[in-house]
Amino acid sequence: MIIKLAGACMVLLAASWAGFFLARNYRERPQQIRQLRSALSLLETEIGYGTRPLIEACEAIAERMDGAISAIFARCAENLKQMDGASTYECFQQAIEQQWPHTTMKKPEKLVLLHFCQTLGRSDREDQLQHVRVAKSNLEVEEMKAREEQGQYEKMCKTVGILCGVLIIILMY
Repeated sequence: MIIKLAGACMVLLAASWAGFFLARNYRERPQQIRQLRSALSLLETEIGYGTRPLIEACEAIAERMDGAISAIFARCAENLKQMDGASTYECFQQAIEQQWPHTTMKKPEKLVLLHFCQTLGRSDREDQLQHVRVAKSNLEVEEMKAREEQGQYEKMCKTVGILCGVLIIILMY
């Protein structure tokens, strides 16, 4: 009897953990989008007022951010140093492709960032600043959508995880 009870507890814990794990993605996505917007604000400041090269700007942003966003900018800086002859877009694209699986963000945010990176270094300062503002506003829209999804699905995932565990236990007995 104790073994069955221990097994039931393990099943309930495992199913609950799965539900909470899925809910975490919904909770972290708006936070990561907000961090990305902050990183773009820092880049906007560097473009508008700074005199540092893009490599140093990316390194500075990576130091000020944390988590997946920091890793994206750190990898961009590394690519800009190592990929001699490659365009700025290619360096950023490779960094984004490598680091994106470590984020909870989805394809729309990735497309906004990649579209912005296509314009980096190809035009004058004012045009680049305008593209940063457009990217930030697009990310703001995506953040609002992510918050709506969070409100809809975060609690549901937690509840479904627990209820699936209870269902499995009931079916086992």
